[in-house]
Amino acid sequence: MATLTAIELWPNSSLEDVQTVIRAVYKQVLGNPHVMESERLTSAESKLTDRSITVREFVRAVAKSDFYRDRYFTSCAPYRFVELNFMHLLGRAPQDQTEVSAHIVRAVAEGYDAEIDSYVDSDEYQTAFGENVVPYNRGTSSASNAKQIGYNRMFALDRGAAQVDSSVQASQLVYAVATNSTSVIKPSTSTVIGSGTEKRFKILVSGSKFDTRRRVSSIEYTVSASKMTPQIQRINRTSGKIVSITEIV
Repeated sequence: MATLTAIELWPNSSLEDVQTVIRAVYKQVLGNPHVMESERLTSAESKLTDRSITVREFVRAVAKSDFYRDRYFTSCAPYRFVELNFMHLLGRAPQDQTEVSAHIVRAVAEGYDAEIDSYVDSDEYQTAFGENVVPYNRGTSSASNAKQIGYNRMFALDRGAAQVDSSVQASQLVYAVATNSTSVIKPSTSTVIGSGTEKRFKILVSGSKFDTRRRVSSIEYTVSASKMTPQIQRINRTSGKIVSITEIV
């Protein structure tokens, strides 16, 4: 479950206040997990305590930790990784396919660290949270959603206090975002089956290696919205680089 209210670290905050901030960052960024002592980022915590780093830099450290990478980058589908980055780091759901596609391409082309930095270094992050506010769930506020459908999408991602985000590895928004439709609020374990009328997308890939004798310099895939995540996984397994994802109109 995402943090629901703003928690800020002030220059005169007590050590107890700092610990409250640290717990709130772990809860928000790591997706409401149980963090064992051995998994805590003790060095980053110490730097935050003595104010040598800001809350924003502590958020960055947590998002780049092995804990986050193992649960959300390595274990989840690419689409799920991106939609959770939006919730964990910007406190909202992705608004449209263009937004999601840009982040998938960045993660594939530029790497994990660049994808995390793109949220934490964004103007949106700075405007919403600045240097010392813990990211929180802004997605249930209409002011934070450029489109009304963002409100329902946030509920599709954040299912309450009992949810641990790493327990759901499949995308909850791939169909809704790709088709620009309203998310139906339903149990997160349910599966959306694409209809024959769902939108289709073109994925342009370079450098896919299929076997030792044949290398394709570029190839184009056409997939339905509900099949996009499996196709991206197959592309990643063949060492392909996603150049672009565009809707077929």
